[in-house]
Amino acid sequence: MSKRKNGEKVKVEICKILNKIGALKFGTFKLTSGKISPYYIDLRIVPSFPDVFQKVCNFYIDLIKREIGTKTFERIAGIPVAGIPFASLIAYQLQKPLLYVRKGLRLHGRQRRIEGILTPGDRILLIDDLITTGLSLRRAAKAITAEGGMVTDVIVLLDREEGGKEKLEKAGIKVHTLLNISEVANKLYEIGAIDDDQLQTILKQIKKDRK
Repeated sequence: MSKRKNGEKVKVEICKILNKIGALKFGTFKLTSGKISPYYIDLRIVPSFPDVFQKVCNFYIDLIKREIGTKTFERIAGIPVAGIPFASLIAYQLQKPLLYVRKGLRLHGRQRRIEGILTPGDRILLIDDLITTGLSLRRAAKAITAEGGMVTDVIVLLDREEGGKEKLEKAGIKVHTLLNISEVANKLYEIGAIDDDQLQTILKQIKKDRK
């Protein structure tokens, strides 16, 4: 099977998984970025389904091996909160040391934002569940850089297509994604998981965010 066909197969499978576990919700939601969205993808529930969790992490690992290579980084860092479970299992399976980035400065102990062992010059692969504005990932990269680490690549399951990927890449950090929200919306519509109104809700939000 060609890489392209295999990639499409993986995307369809992920969309079916998201539908099966009820990860896509419609309503009014306030995102981490502060934005209001008419839909929400809850990837925090993925680890509650062990078989799904393992499968999704395997998709991450395949993408890492295909697009980044396991020799291009020494350590893996998870972004709080949703990215940490994925980073933990991926780091374990790849036999890479794990770090995680705190949301804020720890005011006791070593008073660091990075938990784990980070040696100056270490190349760090950032892992998160999705990217919206990219603010959390930019802050994490800055915190790692401040402690001597190097960040050139980020990997996420889903890009909400709200400009975060472009902002990170302008800062010199390559973003690798398994699929975009427009692909999710269209594939879910094709399999009858969402109706036309729900499809348009997502596509209109993408169009709005691209203005």
